[in-house]
Amino acid sequence: MEYRILGKTGLKISRMGFGGIPIQRIDAEGTRRLMLRLLECGVNYIDTARGYTVSEEYLGYGLEGIREHFVLATKSMSRTAEAMAKDIDISLRNLRTDYIDLYQIHNAPPADLETVMAPGGALEALQEARAAGKIGHIGITAHSLETFKMALELPWVETIMFPYNIVEGQAEKLIAACREKNIGFIDMKPLAGGAIEDARLALRYVCANPDVTVTIPGMADPTELEQNLAAVNDVSPLTQEEIAGFAAVRSALGTQFCRRCNYCQPCSAGINISGVFLFEGYLSRYGLADWAKERYASLDKKASDCIGCGACESRCPYGLPIRKMLKQAAVKFGK
Repeated sequence: MEYRILGKTGLKISRMGFGGIPIQRIDAEGTRRLMLRLLECGVNYIDTARGYTVSEEYLGYGLEGIREHFVLATKSMSRTAEAMAKDIDISLRNLRTDYIDLYQIHNAPPADLETVMAPGGALEALQEARAAGKIGHIGITAHSLETFKMALELPWVETIMFPYNIVEGQAEKLIAACREKNIGFIDMKPLAGGAIEDARLALRYVCANPDVTVTIPGMADPTELEQNLAAVNDVSPLTQEEIAGFAAVRSALGTQFCRRCNYCQPCSAGINISGVFLFEGYLSRYGLADWAKERYASLDKKASDCIGCGACESRCPYGLPIRKMLKQAAVKFGK
């Protein structure tokens, strides 16, 4: 396993970390087994969030007795000092630890970032928690290029997390700027939220960029961990076949696709929006029509149940025309 220094934090971390979203699908014991395997393989960076339902709690159980071997990062959507201080304490309890290495401001658009830095904003609580030894370092996660640009100029920002993958290279210059400014760059969504099926190809692409400090694919199964490790530990030059594979993925996905971040939820009509788009991908791109139709049929609410309120679109960090996309899915599935 290759190790990198996470920018200004000075923390030595593995090139591949562990994304803690998918463990919501398993249980605490399964998480414990994964943590033990991470330890064996030298993966020492773990990412979670207050917003990932039971993820912090499962990780707290899974890391008991081995926590000191890991660099632990979490994040909160809180924007005020009072709410952030409360979230930090909840994270500490959930994670069964007395310190968190990196605490991040989660998905802040520019207007929210101003609130965070204003008097009484979340930054006050983060700085107080750092002074008290509850957290070690402060970072930002974002889906907005404008937020990324702002964060690069803020002296208190030690890390920035942003999507980067085969089909999302819009931040490449900003990622390079992170390295120049000694800000750790954490790559989220290396598989474009699961839209890229070939995990090995996706991780080979990300790790070929030396400006990426760490990539954090989400994992819930030991098989996924082994496959991802094999890709990240392969430091050979990219082949022409792999380069052609990148082009094929871009051609298939384009830019208007769901990353399954689920910020669009809850749907006013009860539609599992990312689920609809996942099954549509299997129907349209991967030649699994029968399986996709069977899974789609199991959904309680179909794409055609969309009432057109637009609430989902106002929350989508990628600005997707979700209502239009749901109509298209309804036509493909016939309901």
